[in-house]
Amino acid sequence: MISPIDSSFLNAQSDMGVEALCAAKLRGELRQNEAMSQHTSWRVGGAADQFYRPADVDDLACFLAQTNNNEAIVWIGLGSNLLVRDGGIRGVVIQTSGLLGEMNVQPDGSVRIEAGVACAKVARFCARNGLSGAEFLVGIPGTMGGALAMNAGAFGGETWPLVSAVETMGRDGQRYLRTPSEYSITYRHVEGLENEWFIAAYLSMPKGDSELSRQKIKQFLAQRTDTQPTGQSSSGSVFRNPPGDFAGRLIEDCGLKGYRIGNVCVSDKHANFFINLGGATAADIEALILYVAEVVEKKFEIRLLAEVHVIGDALLSQQTVQDD
Repeated sequence: MISPIDSSFLNAQSDMGVEALCAAKLRGELRQNEAMSQHTSWRVGGAADQFYRPADVDDLACFLAQTNNNEAIVWIGLGSNLLVRDGGIRGVVIQTSGLLGEMNVQPDGSVRIEAGVACAKVARFCARNGLSGAEFLVGIPGTMGGALAMNAGAFGGETWPLVSAVETMGRDGQRYLRTPSEYSITYRHVEGLENEWFIAAYLSMPKGDSELSRQKIKQFLAQRTDTQPTGQSSSGSVFRNPPGDFAGRLIEDCGLKGYRIGNVCVSDKHANFFINLGGATAADIEALILYVAEVVEKKFEIRLLAEVHVIGDALLSQQTVQDD
């Protein structure tokens, strides 16, 4: 059963109800027909009908309470792990990156992280505060909200084992406190209630040595630089690793490193990364994803599942149109 957040437990909960908040004007930034290529790490994607950057959590609650219940809502952070099709997004995109950015240590020793904080910042913040176990987050090229939504992981660590509670927000702007037991959490997949989104997480970790944590973070960053095509336009890992194996190994063993469709190619450095060489379309990338999955399945009888989320509409010219 859902319960509204206990404001005595959460310092960030506003003393005002949603109705009172919505009596005020929105303070965030609303854009029309916003090109999603400016907000995704692949640098592709058509326009979103509406694009909202909330001023803070209270402003976000007000905005959601005013949206049409039939209008689709898409949340993005840094735009990694996301492919927006060339026809764009019908509905509203809400951006949290750089906006919902508070981090603080709670009286009980847990750490409250808002959804728009980059995972790498979370790793460093926990290290500075002498908390051990979040170092792997430095290898995740996304935000806390995205990490929660997909149970993101790197270097053998995963997000949800750290989570003691989450704050969520419904379409009406009401905030809730939830526990991990209320979610179905598996490898790179999390299921919860529809029309309820993560706005903050509470991470619980043991005390550790700050210097050791900083050294581990440096090692992870060096390993990432050595093995992944950092600094290039990619989404991070394209496919989930199948049980007992690695997607990158399977793709490489199919001889697909460097394989190209249009202006996107399989990375020569790590085969589970696809690179926009400049001027690629979302259609090029989606075609490469499907092609690589088919080749791997034909050779190994393993169907790779996409880790990247593909959303939005194809261009009309790419769809089959039949006139009456």
